[in-house]
Amino acid sequence: MSRSRHDPRDERPPAAIGPATVGDDQARTQVSELQRARMLAAMVEVATECGAANATVARVVSRSGVSRRTFYELFSDREDCFLAAFDDAIDRIAAVVVPAYQQPSKWRERIRASLTALLQALDYEPGMGRLVVVETLGAGAGALERRRRVLAQVITAVDEGRREGKKGDGPPSLTAEGLAGAVFSVIHARMLAGDRRPLLKLAGPLMSTIVLPYLGAAAARRELDRPVPKASEEARRTVPDPLRALNMRLTYRTVRVLMAVAANSGSSNRMVADGAGVSDPGQISKLLHRLERLGLIGNDGTGRPPGGPNAWSLTEKGGEVCDAISSKTTRS
Repeated sequence: MSRSRHDPRDERPPAAIGPATVGDDQARTQVSELQRARMLAAMVEVATECGAANATVARVVSRSGVSRRTFYELFSDREDCFLAAFDDAIDRIAAVVVPAYQQPSKWRERIRASLTALLQALDYEPGMGRLVVVETLGAGAGALERRRRVLAQVITAVDEGRREGKKGDGPPSLTAEGLAGAVFSVIHARMLAGDRRPLLKLAGPLMSTIVLPYLGAAAARRELDRPVPKASEEARRTVPDPLRALNMRLTYRTVRVLMAVAANSGSSNRMVADGAGVSDPGQISKLLHRLERLGLIGNDGTGRPPGGPNAWSLTEKGGEVCDAISSKTTRS
């Protein structure tokens, strides 16, 4: 992985900085995941602002703050990066939509729950939503194929409504395809027009449209009369990826220090240095204070005598970042 723009001392072999508890390969993988996350976030921003066709490699690397060389170490070209951003967005949307649909209840309630989760996710991260719903249409054949596969899953879920009729023989399966297309067409139009009203307010009208062919006009009217769902804090916590929002540059060595603090809460400078494999006291002090400025760690000196050792631990933000790094590394 490119080390351009990094501290040259990060290039030292492990022997030069002492034995490491946090493995070199693991730390380098974690840095790679951080860089990848920043480029995916940059792709979302650039595609949203300029359009998918104008989301050039130059714009993505400029926005992300990583080198062009690093970009090409992780992605083959602009389309590869866009598709990775699309897949990442779909994974995070699915993390809230799929569990909502799988809850043990009737089809109508499962559809409403999953639709509500989808609309909330798009409201919470409008850039991600525009990438998936709008920009994918102009991003090439690969993006269109991915979009088709996602829609196919939605159509399958909607088509289960055919079993809800009294005789279990509802309208033809093509109905579900038309309904799924209609729902996403409405969302697409709102996004394209720059409408700032919450998409969550569309839950009732869209549900009414979906249930009408399967459950009849009375059920459709009841969906319109139901109150607008309340925004779910659980969905707000689940969708965002803390790595994408990092306004910072974490190097290989900095990640090792962060993970060493995570492994031993309350560690002194010396303990963190031993865990991260950094032998220079001045360097470990600089790295720790950098992470403190970034809001990832804190120094809890409560009850510590003057001149006593520091006691470093993760902040809530630091814990979220470490969890995200570990999760991505495990999936790699």
